[in-house]
Amino acid sequence: MTSVFQQALGDDFDRLHPRLQRRFGVDGDRDQGCVGTGTMDRVWRGGAFTVPFLHLGTLRHVLFPETGTNIPFTIENYAYQDTYGRPTLTFVRTFQVRPHRRRRFDATMVYHPGRNVIVDYLGTTQHLAVDLDVTTDGHGGLRIRSGAQVFRGGLRCPRQVLGDAEVRESWDERAGCFRIRVTVTNRRFGPLFGYHGSFTAAYVRSGAPVPAAVRPLRENPA
Repeated sequence: MTSVFQQALGDDFDRLHPRLQRRFGVDGDRDQGCVGTGTMDRVWRGGAFTVPFLHLGTLRHVLFPETGTNIPFTIENYAYQDTYGRPTLTFVRTFQVRPHRRRRFDATMVYHPGRNVIVDYLGTTQHLAVDLDVTTDGHGGLRIRSGAQVFRGGLRCPRQVLGDAEVRESWDERAGCFRIRVTVTNRRFGPLFGYHGSFTAAYVRSGAPVPAAVRPLRENPA
């Protein structure tokens, strides 16, 4: 099957750096998955007002309140077809925020051909669906920006409480690693959450089982 990102980017997929083409081309045919390991140079959050909101996010593996530097990080991307027959790609990020505490940020992505967007389902129960605008940055990198957000059941998230996310990923030729930068902001309240750092990737052979731990507990058909 064609990868979620290749469907969304179309011909622009070939403008990605070859390392990013393989990473975001995971489709279950050539590679079943891509597992990245590295370090986030910094994980940060906004002011004290963000803490209750970020604590709430830990209940469904979406956002968290801890901050720090040089935080061990993994990202697990696996391709599979969900129970509705849609090509799906996992984005499960794990942060070792303390020696005995890990935080996860779970998402699964599918391509919506009718609207030509990737739909990013957040959390262990896919309770929030976020439209993603995916583009290349002109230098072989990938840029992802969030758009409309809808709660499970079709209730649109009000603009004033939206967290607008931007993800930038690139390949660093000199260091031989992927670079990632994520920023979540609110139009009224400003910066909410983010992180940046680097990682390397290992690929999982086609046909290997997709770990149950990276799949959501419940899927959203919308």
